[in-house]
Amino acid sequence: MDGHHLILGELIDRVTGATLTDTHDERHRQKIAALLLDEKGYEKADIRPRVDLILKVDAKKALVKVDFLVHLSERPAMMIKYGPGSLVTRQRPSLAISRLLTPYQIPVVVVSNGENAQILDGATGKVIASGLAAIPARAELAERLVSHVWQKMPPERTQMESRIAYCYEIDGACPCDDTICRL
Repeated sequence: MDGHHLILGELIDRVTGATLTDTHDERHRQKIAALLLDEKGYEKADIRPRVDLILKVDAKKALVKVDFLVHLSERPAMMIKYGPGSLVTRQRPSLAISRLLTPYQIPVVVVSNGENAQILDGATGKVIASGLAAIPARAELAERLVSHVWQKMPPERTQMESRIAYCYEIDGACPCDDTICRL
């Protein structure tokens, strides 16, 4: 099935230098990448774009992409999930994904529609700031990591978070969404 994105040509990824399909969504992602690199002090080596995550629920599996995973001190410190539309509806599935992407809770979770953002405390899920300008700068994130307790996710919690992420990201996906892959 064909996707529902208007293809505008090609563009160069700000982080990797790879050639990508130019869509409105990708332009928003690149805007976030530019913010991280040009204003927030991150290095390209800190940012991993388009990270694959396989969601498993019972016999069902699917692949989703995490837009940006920011590493500091060799640990994933911030996850950024882009999606058009309402940010509120992106909070819970993004928190679930942040609890599955690594064996422990990622400290900062950002949901963004490219025009706005909500910054969530990964452990509590509470909104701690709003707006693209509120995305933590590299130094601010490094300071936050000093007091962060790195706790592994218990298997029961991982199973529950997998179900939540699958429900929102796969079962709730638009039928023509070509950014997910049912396996």
